Amino acid sequence: MRIGVIKGNGIGPEISAATMRVLEATGVQPKWVFIPVANEARELYGHPLPSEVIECLKNIELCIKAPLLAEKLEGRISCPQADGSVATYPSINNAIRRELKLFVNPRFIRGYKGISGRHEKMDLVIMREITEDIYIGWERELEDGTAAEAIKRVTLTASQKVAEYAFEYARTHSRKKVSCLHKANVLHATDGLFLRTFRDVAQRYPDIEADDIMIDAACYAIVRDPLRFSVVVTLNQYGDIFSDLAAGLSGSLGLAPGANIGDHFATFEATHGAAPDIAGTGTANPLALILSGAELLEHAHYVKEAAAIKLAVAQVVEERQTLTPDLGGSATTDQVADAVSANVKKIQGYV
Repeated sequence: MRIGVIKGNGIGPEISAATMRVLEATGVQPKWVFIPVANEARELYGHPLPSEVIECLKNIELCIKAPLLAEKLEGRISCPQADGSVATYPSINNAIRRELKLFVNPRFIRGYKGISGRHEKMDLVIMREITEDIYIGWERELEDGTAAEAIKRVTLTASQKVAEYAFEYARTHSRKKVSCLHKANVLHATDGLFLRTFRDVAQRYPDIEADDIMIDAACYAIVRDPLRFSVVVTLNQYGDIFSDLAAGLSGSLGLAPGANIGDHFATFEATHGAAPDIAGTGTANPLALILSGAELLEHAHYVKEAAAIKLAVAQVVEERQTLTPDLGGSATTDQVADAVSANVKKIQGYV
């Protein structure tokens, strides 16, 4: 199986190497294809995300993507299109999603004994629509700098697609409830369209409970009772914020895997960022990206191998003997990867 690897920057190279070792420990024997992006691509092609890289990704179909730095107040990316036009995106991350037509960002939040406190039974998946909403970056500033505005775009097609994906995921993963997060009481046109579409789709899944809740109320509800949610579907910006809140309740962003899924291609990445302040120190927590690798294997129908990684990570976390400083330990990135790999081999009967 060919798997692309975007090593990222900051802590990216360290945690991507750790993830590769763990996936190899399952016996899957992936063929790694390294994809230059950002500074690597700029050195090779003079552009952080050239068309050559996009075409390479399209031909691979599955990719481990380590974090990429998203610069504040800058970092817009221009990508030439087949028709001669140029598309401009707010960041490399956004450009990859849009160029590869990825439409949903599942983020997986799970509680762990000894880490998550009273939230150790948390188990939810947040389905974040990623093709539109305010994050498409259609904004402008007035010439005198006294005001700025942005366009929030929501379409029936995109709303329907992400809602269907959420319900199908719930059905195939034995989850009984899908919740829609919105602010339709204020944003009648945009969030209203998203909510109406969700309700229409829900009628086709009578075996799954469907409810909706306003995003501010949802933030309160998850703090009070994280078990209220199982599968959540929401718009781009809300999903970005809500998933970080949920990860914080579970104990650490360092335990929150994610993915970006399209019809023909998917990337798998941690929810956290590039953490340049600890890059090169050997203390970065690789578990979120390792768990993202498990989601990749499950997506590719290596279900037993994916389950072995998830169980191996849970054992390492709950034993609390080999954890990085962010989780209260003193282990290095490599030591954590070695511990997970050893557990994977034991679980699968290789040792």
